[in-house]
Amino acid sequence: MTLTAPDVTASTPRATLDAAVAHLRSLQHEQGWWKGELETNVTMDAEDLLLREFLGIRTEQETAEAARWIRSQQRADGTWATFRGGPGDLSTTVEAYVALRLAGDEPEAEHMRRALRFVLAWGGVERTRVFTRIWLALFGLWSWDDLPNMPPELVFLPKWFPLNVYDWGCWARQTVVPLTVVATLRPARPLPFGIDELRSGAAPPPRAPLRSWAGAFQRLDGALHRYARRPVRALRRLAMHRAAEWVLARQEADGSWGGIQPPWVYSLLALHVLDYPLDHPAVKAGITGLDGFLVREETPEGWVRRLEACQSPVWDTCLAVTALLDAGVPADDPGVVRAADWMLGEEVTVRGDWAVQRPDLAPGGWAFEFDNDGYPDTDDTAEVVLALRRVAHPEPARLRGAVDRGVTWTVGMQSRDGGWGAFDADNTRQLITTLPFCDFGAVIDPPSADVTAHVVEMLAAEGLADTEACRRGVAWLLDSQEPDGSWFGRWGANHVYGTGGVVPALVAVGTDPQSAVIRRAVRWLEQAQNPDGGWGEDLRSYHDKAWVGRGESTASQTAWALLALLAAGERTPAVDRGAEYLMRTQQPDGSWDEPLYTGTGFPGAFYINYHLYRMVFPVSALGRYLNGAHG
Repeated sequence: MTLTAPDVTASTPRATLDAAVAHLRSLQHEQGWWKGELETNVTMDAEDLLLREFLGIRTEQETAEAARWIRSQQRADGTWATFRGGPGDLSTTVEAYVALRLAGDEPEAEHMRRALRFVLAWGGVERTRVFTRIWLALFGLWSWDDLPNMPPELVFLPKWFPLNVYDWGCWARQTVVPLTVVATLRPARPLPFGIDELRSGAAPPPRAPLRSWAGAFQRLDGALHRYARRPVRALRRLAMHRAAEWVLARQEADGSWGGIQPPWVYSLLALHVLDYPLDHPAVKAGITGLDGFLVREETPEGWVRRLEACQSPVWDTCLAVTALLDAGVPADDPGVVRAADWMLGEEVTVRGDWAVQRPDLAPGGWAFEFDNDGYPDTDDTAEVVLALRRVAHPEPARLRGAVDRGVTWTVGMQSRDGGWGAFDADNTRQLITTLPFCDFGAVIDPPSADVTAHVVEMLAAEGLADTEACRRGVAWLLDSQEPDGSWFGRWGANHVYGTGGVVPALVAVGTDPQSAVIRRAVRWLEQAQNPDGGWGEDLRSYHDKAWVGRGESTASQTAWALLALLAAGERTPAVDRGAEYLMRTQQPDGSWDEPLYTGTGFPGAFYINYHLYRMVFPVSALGRYLNGAHG
């Protein structure tokens, strides 16, 4: 059914909200879920072409469509970035360049020459990240000898031993295990071109001091390379077999691994180099599943295709339900109930890797994706519970059972320090971050303020604010407040996201809005407000503190700030100006335009534009704005 958005020309809060609600309703799938595109960067598309080339399945149509997309994302300076408006990124630019060479673009073409100038100015292919050089090594464009060694014998290390696979965050361990297989077999399938033009001749960076962990591991890497030439053969064969079993055991129903691109493509590579044929059920399902993550659209230049690094239907759906309920949609609305039904069907009822640290904990909770039974997360679970508990479902016992199981599982996933990480408990061993292999972003999953806040808010809503688990979570949040009054945002950009989550959580558990901790957060948000009334924070704030709280205004970040200020009881000109920003920037169809990225995969390395964020958070903010003092 097509819904017509109300006229927004009146520019009142109610008209703005009604238009947004109508547009959000129009995006719901008939099965009950919402899913906005999860936009990342062109490394996804470059690596997709390289994977298909390696597997021998790349087609001319796929190549042409992906190449058009990659070219369309190049900036005037010849670079590709990891987020809209960000600085040129060396590794991203190299991968895009190689993919375009695969598509037939010649180095002499002007757009390629511009990319080449940037690459050489920043140290050439020699200064790219490890993962980029792994892709080059697969095609003989880089030596495996010059990459960190990751032996498959890692799978034998017990969980108490440093550097075992469960010391890695779930996304990293699922990537590392198959990569140990690939790096051990060291395949090289030459391309009909070289990339000598990308080499700057730069010498390798100096080793870290021996007395440091990084320096010690650099020396250990040399020993591992020597061992790789003469391994204990029986042990190596067994390790390769165990690694393959480990990989196969974690394939999801949709053919993915963890529902995310990195472990997916590296698992396919590992199985392929182990001589699993393309028609093997696991390989075939993996390749077919990737097609479901493709976005194709027609442009003036022709059809383009791009690959989502992940899909977020559970996350999008629970946030959409909360937004509609915040907007005043009845709790028994058919669309809301349909969404609740779908979420109930997505409950994870099997054990996954999280059980390594929590072997006695019963399963429960929700994952991020359509099919990811192995890796539910506490963040999705908290937000699903917050949504479901507000729904007037025709089967209340069924809903309550799922909510109770989710709450119990989430409480059981609390880390020893009182906070919550997303996927694992006590995944905090920093030692692993000093390995030569780990130059690509977050590789562990320690507690974060945003996730902990969402769990604390859930516990408060469930009447559990006075439990030990919740009190410890609150203490963790209080201890993690930044000196400026904000909180760091691990999974969203950045301090605006963290603060937007923590303030409502602290108020929900009974913190006085006039307390010093809340007042410091309010002052920080007010000082961060832009002259246009909105809020924005550039993703460079993850590595450059000058950007903290600074950036071009966006609808989602403005909504996060408003949610915090409204929870703190603020009914001030700053709040009104934020609401006016949302009213003024709404599109005729009831949506908001948000090309800037406000989601985070790996701080400092990988960022996300959740296309539904521009809808769900403004609807929640405007709903709470209207239903409060301004109702």
